[in-house]
Amino acid sequence: MTDGTRNLVLVHGAWHGPWCWELFVPELESRGWAVSAVDLPSTWGDPAAGMRDDARAVRDHLAAIDGPVTVLAHSYGGVPATEAAGPAVERIIYLAAHMLAEGESVITPLGGPWFPADADFAPGPDPEQALYPDVPDDWTRKAVGLLRPQSAKAFTEELTRASWRTIPSALVVCDDDLSLPGLFVDRAIAQGMADVVRHLPGGHSPFLSRPAELAELVGEVTAALPVVG
Repeated sequence: MTDGTRNLVLVHGAWHGPWCWELFVPELESRGWAVSAVDLPSTWGDPAAGMRDDARAVRDHLAAIDGPVTVLAHSYGGVPATEAAGPAVERIIYLAAHMLAEGESVITPLGGPWFPADADFAPGPDPEQALYPDVPDDWTRKAVGLLRPQSAKAFTEELTRASWRTIPSALVVCDDDLSLPGLFVDRAIAQGMADVVRHLPGGHSPFLSRPAELAELVGEVTAALPVVG
């Protein structure tokens, strides 16, 4: 990249939107990143929107950026990021995120589906504890109020490609995560899906609970990942 710009694209998880990065983006920008965020259609309230629509949104967003990109994907966002990441993506950081193989969907390792294909999912009966157990109270209240329905189709559409096979990738594990089932983390590590694995203390949403610490980790992880070519 000739001008020294470091592009970072953020892909949010289920029920969320670009609002979730509000505390995180300034920390990244202060460390020299040019940051932008994708808004995934599967959280817009349309049950017909699925993972492939989300992947298309990620792909279109990446195509509009001049120069190489690092992608940071949170939770479910790891799935469309895996589907969409192409040659311009230098690295993928999976933040408490699903790392899946070709032919898998979110519910494949869990033995599903067990719900109607046209369903919308609410974020569960206790999102405060599942998603934000260590987030300050004011932001927890704000975040819960901003959560949106999530289409079930996003969890059932299968990957056609697994870009972590060819793009250097890191997995950031949140040690007290109550949202991402541990089997996804365990098998990603056991199968060597990630080139680099790092741990953060705390729950599922460190972009709200410890944004400065997460931004520092992003810099450390990108430096640790191998360079292709």
